[in-house]
Formats: sequence, C-alpha cells, structure tokens
Amino acid sequence: MSPDGPAQRVVVTGDGPLLVEGPVEVDLPDGTTVRSERPVVALCVCRRSAIQPWCDTSHRRRARRKPPEESA
Repeated sequence: MSPDGPAQRVVVTGDGPLLVEGPVEVDLPDGTTVRSERPVVALCVCRRSAIQPWCDTSHRRRARRKPPEESA
C-alpha cells in the first residue's frame, strides 16, 4: 500500500476487541501469517480468546470493574 493510498480504519473499543476494516493479514509471534477476508475483523486484545488472534467474545466473561466514585 502506498503512503497516498487509503488508510485502514482501526476502532479501539472500551472493553472489547480492536475492530479493523478488512481484509487483513496478521503476523503472529511464531512467524506465521493469518489472513481474514471479512469486511470487519475483531482482533483479541484480552488474550482470552481460544481462536487467537481473532476475538471469540471471551472478554465478556471477565468481571467488569466499577468506575471510581466521584468525590462530592
């Protein structure tokens, strides 16, 4: 992709995956590359997914932290 070409959009969600406009190729730590042709790909950032690097919504089972109380 040239520097003047269209940029890929990445959406950072609050408690979930990174959403990336596809198709995408992901280089894994072991040197392999995986590819998805989907129009939007969810990449796991919590490392709980059984289908890394893709998100399987395992983050939903994690207890959510309550926001800090505001001082009055």
